[in-house]
Amino acid sequence: MLHNFELAGRRVRLWQRTGETYGHVLMKALGYAMFVGQYPSLQIELRVGLRYKPDLVALNENGGARFPFWGECGVVSMRKVAWLLKHGDTGRLVLFKINWSVPAFARELREAVGERYREGRRLTLINFVGDIAERTASRCIERVPAGWFTQTEI
Repeated sequence: MLHNFELAGRRVRLWQRTGETYGHVLMKALGYAMFVGQYPSLQIELRVGLRYKPDLVALNENGGARFPFWGECGVVSMRKVAWLLKHGDTGRLVLFKINWSVPAFARELREAVGERYREGRRLTLINFVGDIAERTASRCIERVPAGWFTQTEI
């Protein structure tokens, strides 16, 4: 199913594949709206030649980390998070969730990923409110207000 969004002033079309939830599609849209201003090269589901394919990714054109931004939406394994921070040449990894138990998940992330790989605000958890689908029903998201999510630096 194809979903049309207006995100941060840009028309974005996202395909919901078989087995993929609308929540997963919505998290990609919200993540894009939140970070495209900071990372103008931000793209959705771009194959980058690694063992993992990002939900959101910005490519670096000026040196430094190959991927200044990498976003993962919904379910993600601790193994994948650790691999991306250790081997993925990722400057910042942001995990997007909806109505998640933040304290337990943050503790699990801290145990799975060594502090040296998390320092400098490299790992962030964005947790959207439970009624985010209703708040974004128009699919026109110019910006993501602070009341729609909590942000936790891991």
